[in-house]
Amino acid sequence: MWVYPSIDPVALDLGFAQIHWYGIMYLLGFAGFFLLGSKEAKNSKHWNKDFVSDFLFYGAIGVILGGRLGYVLFYDLANYIENPLAILQVWQGGMSFHGGMLGVTLAMFWFAYKKMQVSIFVVADFVALLVPIGLFFGRIGNFINGELWGKIATETNSVFAMQVYDYKLDKLVAKYPTQLLEAFLEGIVLFIILYIFTRKQRPFGSVTGLFLGLYGLFRFFVEFYRLPDSQLGYLMWDWLTMGQILSLPMIIVGFLMVAWSYKKDSSK
Repeated sequence: MWVYPSIDPVALDLGFAQIHWYGIMYLLGFAGFFLLGSKEAKNSKHWNKDFVSDFLFYGAIGVILGGRLGYVLFYDLANYIENPLAILQVWQGGMSFHGGMLGVTLAMFWFAYKKMQVSIFVVADFVALLVPIGLFFGRIGNFINGELWGKIATETNSVFAMQVYDYKLDKLVAKYPTQLLEAFLEGIVLFIILYIFTRKQRPFGSVTGLFLGLYGLFRFFVEFYRLPDSQLGYLMWDWLTMGQILSLPMIIVGFLMVAWSYKKDSSK
C-alpha cells in the first residue's frame, strides 16, 4: 500500500513571505494554458498569441474569484460569514471547480463580444481544450495540501488506497487518493479525448459540450469515492453530494449541446 508522504505545503519560506505549492500548481496550470494555447492559435483563423495571453489574464481572474466565491457559497457559507477574512486565504485550499467555471464563463462572454467580437463558441471551444491542464495541476495541488481525500477503504490492503494520518481518528487509515484519480480523469483522460476530438473541424459548441458532459460524468463518478466536505456531508440517500448535484446539469447540458451542435450543422 502507498503511504502519503506528508508534503510540506510551503515550497519555499523566504522569511518575509512563503511560496506555497498550491500557488505554484496554479502558475503551472496557467503556463500550460498559455503554451498549448499559443501552439493551437497558429492553426486558428480567430486566435493568435496575443489573444491567448489576454484571455489568460481575464480567465485567471475568473478562475480565482469564481472558484473561491463558489466554494464559499456552495460549500461553507456559514463558516465564512463568521470569518469573512478567511475568504482571502486561498493558499489554504477551498476552491470550487463549478464556481471557477462560472467565473471563466463570464470572462469568455466578455472576451468574445468585447475583445474578439465573435461567437461565444469560438472562445469556449478553444478554451475547453486547455482547461484540463489547469485541472490536472489543481488536483495535484489538492494532493500536496492533503485535502479532498476519498473514503476509508473497506479493504485495508487495497492497491488503490493510501495510508494517511487521520487527525479526527488519531491514527493511520487507508484512504482513496481521489485527488490523483481526479487528476487522471479530469486532467489526463479528458485532455486526450478533447485533443483527439479537436484534430478535425467540429461544429461550433460541440467541443464545449463534450467537455461539460465528460467532466460532469468523471466528477459524478469520483464523488462515490470522495468524502464529502465535513460541513455538508451527504445531502440525500447517504451518497448524494454537492459535487454530484453541481455536476448533473453539466452532464445534461453538455451532451444536449453536442447533439444540438451537430443537428444545427447538418441542417446548413
